[in-house]
Amino acid sequence: MKPYALFGVAGLLALLLGGALLWQGARQNTGPARPAGGDFVLNSAEGAVDTLALRGQVLLVYFGYTHCPDICPASLAAGGQALNALTPDERSRVRLLMVSVDPERDSVDHLKRYTAFFHPAMTGVTGTPAQIAKVARAYGAGYLKGPVQPDGSYAIDHTTATYVVDRDGRLAAVLDLGTPTAQIVSTIRKYL
Repeated sequence: MKPYALFGVAGLLALLLGGALLWQGARQNTGPARPAGGDFVLNSAEGAVDTLALRGQVLLVYFGYTHCPDICPASLAAGGQALNALTPDERSRVRLLMVSVDPERDSVDHLKRYTAFFHPAMTGVTGTPAQIAKVARAYGAGYLKGPVQPDGSYAIDHTTATYVVDRDGRLAAVLDLGTPTAQIVSTIRKYL
């Protein structure tokens, strides 16, 4: 093979390899698509909660369950602290909803007592397993019931994020477990 042909083949290979690396890098930077979120109607102790009727308010949506030993209490306490850090006017335009992924044990009355411990303005909602699964899928939340123990108890592995829905009903941000209160407050204020 002639030397100039070798340079041509080497150049073509370098161009292809460089293009492939750029394409791969661009793909990695885009990350997975954000879930769409969306409106839902679930039940609370005060009746149906329809997120469409809550337009104009910022919603913090958290998926968990009342028998959760540590993650849910930490997340809901952080949400309660953020609500306390808001001015009364700001707080009146924010709703924190805990969607129970354990409708078998979490009645609406039990959810009301549980969420009130973290903040009186927090609302616990639930529905049928199919309704909850549909809402969780829309938000990209996951959960999985563990094996039932001899005493009847079980744990549920679940997503630990809190989903921020803006005043127009769009999923605007996802706050990870451990997000500092100041950052939660600034995120809420961004969408107020």
